[in-house]
Amino acid sequence: MKQLLIVFLLVSFNIHAQGKDTQDFFPKKRLMSMGIYYYPEHWDKSEWERDIKNISEIGFEFIHIAEFAWIDMEPQEGTYKFEWLDTVIDLAAKYKLKVILGTPSAISPVWMGIKYPEIYLMGADYQRAEHGTRAQQSLSNPIWRDFVKKIITKMGKRYGNNPNVIGWQLDNEPEAKEDYSPSSQEAFRAWLKNKYKNIDALNNAWGTEFWNQVYSDFYQIKIHNADHVGWWGTNPHALLDFKRYTADTQAEFLDYQASILRPLISKGQFITTNYTATTPYADPRRTEKLDFNSFTSYLNKGYPNIGDRGFRLGDPKELSFALSFFKTKNAISGVMELQPGPTNWGNVNPLLQPGALRMWLYHCFAEDMAFACSYRYRQINYGAEQYHSGITTLDGVTLAQGGKDYKQAIEEMKRLRKAYNPKEKMPKEIEARKTALLWNYDNAWSMGRQGQTSQWNTLQFFQKYLEIVKSFGAPPDIVCENDNLNDYKVVVAPAFELVDDAIIDKWTDYVKQGGNLVLTVRTGVKDKTGHFYQSGWGETIYPLIDAKIDYFDQLLPYMKGTIKSNNKEYYWNNWADLVTANKAENVLGIYTDQFYGGKAAVVTNSIGKGTVTYIGVDTDDAQLEKDILKGVYNKAQIPTEDYPEGVYVNWRDGFWVAVNYSSKDYGLNIPQNANILIGSKTLSPGGVTVWKE
Repeated sequence: MKQLLIVFLLVSFNIHAQGKDTQDFFPKKRLMSMGIYYYPEHWDKSEWERDIKNISEIGFEFIHIAEFAWIDMEPQEGTYKFEWLDTVIDLAAKYKLKVILGTPSAISPVWMGIKYPEIYLMGADYQRAEHGTRAQQSLSNPIWRDFVKKIITKMGKRYGNNPNVIGWQLDNEPEAKEDYSPSSQEAFRAWLKNKYKNIDALNNAWGTEFWNQVYSDFYQIKIHNADHVGWWGTNPHALLDFKRYTADTQAEFLDYQASILRPLISKGQFITTNYTATTPYADPRRTEKLDFNSFTSYLNKGYPNIGDRGFRLGDPKELSFALSFFKTKNAISGVMELQPGPTNWGNVNPLLQPGALRMWLYHCFAEDMAFACSYRYRQINYGAEQYHSGITTLDGVTLAQGGKDYKQAIEEMKRLRKAYNPKEKMPKEIEARKTALLWNYDNAWSMGRQGQTSQWNTLQFFQKYLEIVKSFGAPPDIVCENDNLNDYKVVVAPAFELVDDAIIDKWTDYVKQGGNLVLTVRTGVKDKTGHFYQSGWGETIYPLIDAKIDYFDQLLPYMKGTIKSNNKEYYWNNWADLVTANKAENVLGIYTDQFYGGKAAVVTNSIGKGTVTYIGVDTDDAQLEKDILKGVYNKAQIPTEDYPEGVYVNWRDGFWVAVNYSSKDYGLNIPQNANILIGSKTLSPGGVTVWKE
């Protein structure tokens, strides 16, 4: 555990060891490179060259291999066999394909768990996990970590200077599961001791006087287990720390692998991982040693989305959120794993509309991704993912619809590369719209534990504001509270529940200097330990909003409360803060029914050169929130667009890119003298239009 504790002590330091500018890995002039997952271990060796040749002829630029192939590289403990992987990498070079290697730490070989069962994590039932699926290992277990170090060292020494290997993906879809094993218990206690230093500080932070939970020493602490204590009785502050610890452990495990690889690889090779689009634990802002972020996204899970065609076009909000959330500051970003067609694990797994995958690729391109890679080339004919489609059909040769979409997008990307002008500058009106949205996992974990209403979902609440901003044609950045806000004319902090004096002071300074801050329900009501402030509800923000919040209300799901704002009526039923403004002229919306009719729902305030707007209500259709935000931009003299739900229009590197997830045609307002490179002024459902002005 000493090794893990040392890393926790270093977590606040920036110890990136990047070899060079990340733009060099995927040069800007290539715009967006295309790649594909390939699993040679699934197929007869006689088919490898045919497959790799076909991958090259389709136009892919790199292949992604080896992430689940530990047993093929180390069939017995200490016996390593890499000749097969040498062959695949050589074939890729022959057909001018670069290679991304995956470290195989997502699943251990069977022999390891038989000899060392303690490598497996324990669930809340205190039963060991077993061999057979992914992410079953205890990331804090020293035996597991030692095996990971050995295999990565072998791979790094063998391929770290191979000119055809351009980079490394650590693990696979890192999403740390809650681990109650002895090694995790010990690591959690070490994490707590490092954070709190003494047991009195922990008792105070956890509020252990409630229900006789007081500890006299760290060794007495066991991870709070809601399955055994019960949902009602489990300490929410202890659970918040357990989630923080779990996220830190996952991040440290990635940095642990990167620290092993970095000395063994050339400066021309990058290190990244493929976060899942809406992962609850793997926080990219906690890692210190990766070169940039990449992620996985499966948009179509068989749910109805926008209109009657939405179930074939996917949920745009998932990809939209991921494209903003995983964008790496001052570095490139990419999509490492994109859905290739129907999956096997969705609620329903319908065929995608032809062109849907192509639209997703252009959505990725529009939001500055440097590469896009799809899982997978061939649909496997056995195993747990038999029904999960690939770029080819079952014969391994014929292109599936996803393959056709990729091939078309690859050919079109070649045309766009010829039209690329590196001297293009972002239009001033786009630059003026840049907006920051503040995210903190602690808020999501805290409110996820104590939602107070079955209708509360922190991620969806955040996504609502993100989608509003994008509908304005404003490029959004998802930032954390330590980031600089002064580059943005508008900053939105959706449901920022946990605050301290530092963040309140930072917001105040931002507004005084001319910024426009938007706050919402559930902001500023708790300190960083998760304790309510002993004051008025949300009193920390009263000086910012020049009002006080009497309390809050929720309605039953089938009910509708009414609000009047700017002579329009709106409906709500999720959450309502009852606000009393100090100045009547600051009220932008009032409740018009319930026993508190006449109370303010939305208020605004001016401080120095800037403004603060408080939206004290959460609606389903988001129309009130959109209209209020529109007023914030208008008051700041920032011109905006008004794109309908599912239509995204972005500017990137001189190109305007529009995609349409809705079920209706949309007429684009393209200047008469513009050069339309792809598509037309009428953007059909699942359609793409690219133009230059």
